[in-house]
Amino acid sequence: MQQFVVPQFIDIEDKIIGPITTRQFIIMLVGFLIIAVFYKLFDFSLFATSGLLVLLITGVFAFLKINGRPFHYFVLNLLQTFKRSRLRVWYNDYLLASVNYGADESNFAPALEAVLDKHYTTSRLAELSLIVDTKGAYRGEGEESVVNNIETGEIKRDNFKNFKDAQ
Repeated sequence: MQQFVVPQFIDIEDKIIGPITTRQFIIMLVGFLIIAVFYKLFDFSLFATSGLLVLLITGVFAFLKINGRPFHYFVLNLLQTFKRSRLRVWYNDYLLASVNYGADESNFAPALEAVLDKHYTTSRLAELSLIVDTKGAYRGEGEESVVNNIETGEIKRDNFKNFKDAQ
């Protein structure tokens, strides 16, 4: 039997410089480049305020974690949440009408309507569960069960009531 090495700690990022990961290093590098551009473009007071703001934002994106995940995942999830509509409505008729899976209705046998007014007793339910558990080896006692009729193909449409009539 072959043995395989199962990777462990796959959620921990690789460290490149001390405790700083590759992602954190790249984010801080971009922040310092933006600060350098601000140094060339602005006078000192505007450079200092905008530099502190950029340093704060890049520090938050690089080092802050919310629920054990990096901050940029939180921002992306927040934007997706605001983009979605607040009210969700399920249109069952639309779903049934629009989904066609490429199946041709002529390939299917007509469906039998469900029996809604027949109530089974506890002993009958126990007998049906025994039939299911034994995968049909146990045939049941007393009246002939629907399972036996299905296996032999002797089901008649007259035995079932229409679902719309029951409602």
